[in-house]
Amino acid sequence: MNTIKQLIDKYCPDGVEYKKLGEIGFFYSGLSGKSKDDFKDGNAMFITYMNVYSNPSTKLDVIEKVKIGQGEKQNKIEKGDILFTGSSETPDECGMSSVVTDDITSDYYLNSFCFGFRLNNKDTFEPNFLKHLFRDRKMRAQIARTANGVTRYNVSKKLFARIIIPIPPLPVQREIVRILDSFTSLEAELEAELEARRKQYEYYRDQLLSFKHLSGGGGKSKVEWMTLGEIFNYFSGMTGVSGKWKDTGNCKFIDYLNVYNNMRVDVSALRNATVSNMKQNILRKYDVLLTCASETPDECALSSVIRDDIADNTFLDDHLFALRVKQEYKDILNTAYFNYYFHSIEARRSVNKTVRGVTRFYISYPSFMRIEIPVPPLPVQREIVRILDSFTSLEAELEAELEARRKQYEYYRDQLLSFKRKS
Repeated sequence: MNTIKQLIDKYCPDGVEYKKLGEIGFFYSGLSGKSKDDFKDGNAMFITYMNVYSNPSTKLDVIEKVKIGQGEKQNKIEKGDILFTGSSETPDECGMSSVVTDDITSDYYLNSFCFGFRLNNKDTFEPNFLKHLFRDRKMRAQIARTANGVTRYNVSKKLFARIIIPIPPLPVQREIVRILDSFTSLEAELEAELEARRKQYEYYRDQLLSFKHLSGGGGKSKVEWMTLGEIFNYFSGMTGVSGKWKDTGNCKFIDYLNVYNNMRVDVSALRNATVSNMKQNILRKYDVLLTCASETPDECALSSVIRDDIADNTFLDDHLFALRVKQEYKDILNTAYFNYYFHSIEARRSVNKTVRGVTRFYISYPSFMRIEIPVPPLPVQREIVRILDSFTSLEAELEAELEARRKQYEYYRDQLLSFKRKS
């Protein structure tokens, strides 16, 4: 930080010049006039929407292909170009940026749902400086104001051209890049380690929970197969309530995202609820909660289990359902074990067979309750939970460290990219 101050004092003591995008460059469109068939067996590479949305620095090694005819007029991307997503379901997600920071040795084109911006003078900026600048909080606020719409939002290029950006001297840009890249490099290392741990967990989970070869025998190897309907009682989330019951009142409820995002229900994230009709299903510790529907079959019946004490009068979101072990089977099934099993490849195959739908997918409950699950002896279940808990605990620690590093990066990015404006 001291180096930055010294550079600013040396190169721009009176402040930094700011200019509108429309003054320093021009926009160009993505692919045009293409049909679905053009994306089969293509002969040229193109940058996808998700590549732009997900990566501050464009990934050129993610290859998607499109047919480009000889002499066809389409815009090619160049090093230093800033690529933007054109539309999204929320204004905050419009205009997500990705900068081409690597040398380009082949022709690359841009997805039709995106657009590009090219500087008139590419020597004005370091491309790696721009990848940080256009994801900065203040810049994102300007970009969000260029989006218009109701159910879907689209960027106005006319408004986009009025976005104002700072143009610090190149030595200042390079030092900022050096500092911020050191943060993102550490993030990348943590992300790689987290991904490796997840794969390790998934491998051991699927190995530990594959019981197809253990359908009989004696001792610890004996596994009984039972249907969900035999072991569990099924009940729904809130019913007969208005849309205003959430986030007010003295009761609590577990929402969809708490179940969708967590293997173990986060009891610290319970939301308030107003429940006038108390003839609703009240949740208990060890209940298994599941998603009812989603836009893909793979996201139906994703499960989470209540493993911690919860407040009395805690209810379930109306977009979820729950399974509760029948009284007579409480001594043979550990629901934490069941929850791990229900995330295994073997279980997900069974779940997908019970899903119905075309554009939105739903669980067929009669079919769902006929799914068979393996029930090994309780000591075996507890040992499986102990082993898999150790993996998920380590994952949680890495996720917390990664989140802390991201916040640290964002703090320093916002500090370093705040420049005094030259009068």
